[in-house]
This record gives sequence, structure tokens and C-alpha cells, in this order.
Amino acid sequence: MAGPYQEQAPTRAEVDALSGVSVLEFGTDWCGFCQAAQPLIESAMAAFPQVRHLKFEDGSGRPLGRSFRVKLWPTLIFFRDGAELARLVRPQSSAAISRALELLSA
Repeated sequence: MAGPYQEQAPTRAEVDALSGVSVLEFGTDWCGFCQAAQPLIESAMAAFPQVRHLKFEDGSGRPLGRSFRVKLWPTLIFFRDGAELARLVRPQSSAAISRALELLSA
């Protein structure tokens, strides 16, 4: 999902109930680390069109990010049927993101 981080996030229960494969991305539009990671994320995600990519704005008072103990941005959390399989914090390469995405297909 290219574009801005969504301000409205689902509840933790809704995320836990997601079926299929998903990547949740936590960050903010003004974060330099988040901006730098976007081309890497988009490049890796392009090879995995079956993976749902959800981007949510994070920060103080944002319960979804707190429930996952997100501390740095961007944080990518990889899920299959609501279960976390992998996590990347401030990814440095599209290859690292691709490796995590491959776990979803295994």
C-alpha cells in the first residue's frame, strides 16, 4: 500500500483475526527513516502481490502500536492468519524485506 500512513487503525483483536498473509507497517509520514524505507518496501512488496500491506500512523496514544511494543519507525510486522512470523525494524534493504515476505509463503 503506497501512500500515507492511515490515522485510523484497527483494534488488536481485528488484527489478530486477519486471515491470510499481511504486513503491518508502523511509522509516520514525517519520519525520515520511514521516508527512506519506502522505496525498499515498495520494491519488495511488488514481488508479493498476494500479501496485504497495511500502513498505520504510530506514536504516543496509539494503542495498536503499543500492543505490539513498537518503539522505532518504520517497524514491519509479518503475519499469517493473525500470527506474527517476523518483524523488521528500520529495514536497510529490500532483500531483508523479501526474506521476511518469503516466510509468509512457506
